[in-house]
Amino acid sequence: MGFYSKLSFRFFSQFSEGISEYFGEVRANLKRAKMGLSVQEYISIAIMTSFVVFVAAFPVLSFLFGFFFQTFLFSFMSSFTVSMGLAVWFFLFIMNYPNIIIGEKSRRIDNILAFALLYLSTAASSKLPLHKAFSIFAKFSEYGDLTEEVKAINNDVEVFGLDINTALERAVDRSPSKAFKDMLWGLLSTVRSGGDVAAYLRAVAASNMAEYRRKLYEFSNQLTIYIEVYLTTIVLGAVFFTILTSIMSGISQSSDTSNIIVLQFFLIFVFMPLVSVLFIIMIKSATPGEE
Repeated sequence: MGFYSKLSFRFFSQFSEGISEYFGEVRANLKRAKMGLSVQEYISIAIMTSFVVFVAAFPVLSFLFGFFFQTFLFSFMSSFTVSMGLAVWFFLFIMNYPNIIIGEKSRRIDNILAFALLYLSTAASSKLPLHKAFSIFAKFSEYGDLTEEVKAINNDVEVFGLDINTALERAVDRSPSKAFKDMLWGLLSTVRSGGDVAAYLRAVAASNMAEYRRKLYEFSNQLTIYIEVYLTTIVLGAVFFTILTSIMSGISQSSDTSNIIVLQFFLIFVFMPLVSVLFIIMIKSATPGEE
């Protein structure tokens, strides 16, 4: 734990321990997000942060409301209510933050799962024991979060001495990705029934690759729409607006065109770059795969 975590746990450990039973889902989410904190420590951090937000916001808002409204009771109640609302919002956001991390990890794993399964099926087709195939995958593959998940399975077997079935069950419990969980459940059933692990992995890899191709096809259609919207509304709209304002300023009786120049400058050098960046972020978030 860092200094802030230790300080939070020191002041609010007893209270957080008393209410931790109401946050069973947070306990599981912390495990899946691999945040390295117990639920008591995390609740203590959330409470401490909310308290700091309230203490910092209340005097500032009291001064601002008092300055603008000049009514003590209204300013006090308004600042207290808003500060309490901010504190509650920060508490809820922090308690929901592991879900955000889990969602991001799940997205990254789902994006590379099809390619990783091709690699893993190749390792399994060598007739090595499954945990040896996992060991090869964990050492030589570079699939980010998915490699870490496989490393954890391999550690359960080689370091803690668990059998492969138990290691797979533990991996299902801690994995953030539903698609990876489904694959592990199927793999566990195949191992228990004595089936062909390599054939199962190849079949799942083919299914995931077909899903990946479908996502690429949908994204190509979406990208066409994005480009048309960008060119039509942003680029052509900005050019049309610039030409129109230039013509209007030319035929205007007023000699002061500084406002139009400032508006055109804002449109070209501020608005268009900002919208372009937002479009890039939107396309990047919708792109299948990590690149």
